[in-house]
Amino acid sequence: MSIQRHGAGARMSEVSAFNGVLYLAGQVPRKTRGQDIREQTKEVLALIDGLLAQTGSDRSRLLFCQIFLRDMEQFAGMNEAWDAWVAPGQAPGRATVQAALASPGCDIEIIATAAA
Repeated sequence: MSIQRHGAGARMSEVSAFNGVLYLAGQVPRKTRGQDIREQTKEVLALIDGLLAQTGSDRSRLLFCQIFLRDMEQFAGMNEAWDAWVAPGQAPGRATVQAALASPGCDIEIIATAAA
């Protein structure tokens, strides 16, 4: 089986697909100025929706998500956006940790794995 790469660049691919599984690169908000954690989370989840759609999948096929927050004080706000987005009855496995994020102003990054 071959590995397929979508949105491949010199440093990374937005999605790598192998054996029926999609591995999404960490997604961060593009707009951070004046955006609270709920808005940043909604934007990141929309980016994930877009990548899944491009590869023939959707949020109901998510297997696992890793969520990185700049500050765990933002956990409740992030969960508000997440709970409104996740497919009812199809919540993936998930882990959330606090981390120093590389992008200035970015409060969240999400890595997702999904079935193709």
